[in-house]
Amino acid sequence: MPDQAKRRAAREQAFALLFELSFHPEATIAELLACAAPDEEHPIQTDPFALRLANKAAENLEQLDAAISERLKGWKLNRISRAAHALLRLALCEMLFFDEIPVGASINEAVELAKRYGDDEAPRFINGVLGAVARQEKPNAEPEQPTSEPTIEPIAEPIMEPGD
Repeated sequence: MPDQAKRRAAREQAFALLFELSFHPEATIAELLACAAPDEEHPIQTDPFALRLANKAAENLEQLDAAISERLKGWKLNRISRAAHALLRLALCEMLFFDEIPVGASINEAVELAKRYGDDEAPRFINGVLGAVARQEKPNAEPEQPTSEPTIEPIAEPIMEPGD
């Protein structure tokens, strides 16, 4: 599996763990994984990056939630969906604690997951909150250019002379 696809799958695993954590805030990531496994002989195979990301987010929930709350305009944290909340925690964790990951990549991946797991407004909402964080927390970070849209160079039209 190419690195980008593997990283996307890992983020999806981390999102699922953070989403589940919203239902069981007293649990650890390891406990959530143990409960999800069919039995001890068949543990859930979790990507190491997904585990690192989910654990780091779980360790810093208060800081992540404070950063989210500061950027919510007209909303309270307890009013946003669990999926949006988990996605914001996931992406913010990457943005604040994983310097090797470009900020734009974290935002783009969260928006893509929001398209899949959120409601119709979730992608725009996620993008807005994360964009505000990026502008304040990482003002010198270069946003990653989306790779899904090709760059199209304009084609110069020949100039027609009168009478041609």
